[in-house]
Amino acid sequence: MIIVTSNEIPGYRIEAVFGEVMGLTVRARDIGSQFTAGFRSLGGGELPEMTQMLYESRHEVMNRMVGEAQQRGANAVVAMRFDSSELGTTWTEVCAYGTAVVAVPLGAGETGSTPQSEWLVQQPAQNGAQPGTASPQ
Repeated sequence: MIIVTSNEIPGYRIEAVFGEVMGLTVRARDIGSQFTAGFRSLGGGELPEMTQMLYESRHEVMNRMVGEAQQRGANAVVAMRFDSSELGTTWTEVCAYGTAVVAVPLGAGETGSTPQSEWLVQQPAQNGAQPGTASPQ
């Protein structure tokens, strides 16, 4: 699935829009990592325990957003964004959201085509996928 933060995908035409999709999680910091991070924060610098929690949370919400987009029949998400906020003193909400679309690569000679989109159009369908939805190896 193609996921971009832009409103368009270079070399692709958006043929259908399925609306907003999102993935959401609320994470609680465990007392051990919270204590360790609090102690480390006295000296400044990165807090690896919190970084790891946010990294994992972003992957989780991306997977949930992609799953929702696939259920709607999309093959891409445009205008994707992350959002996070604190809920209380130990909970963190992380959200990924965007617009689920069907994006079709443009072939040679079509205005806006790119070498990648032209290559994709030439590829045979794989595993029952629509022609042109394969990715370069």
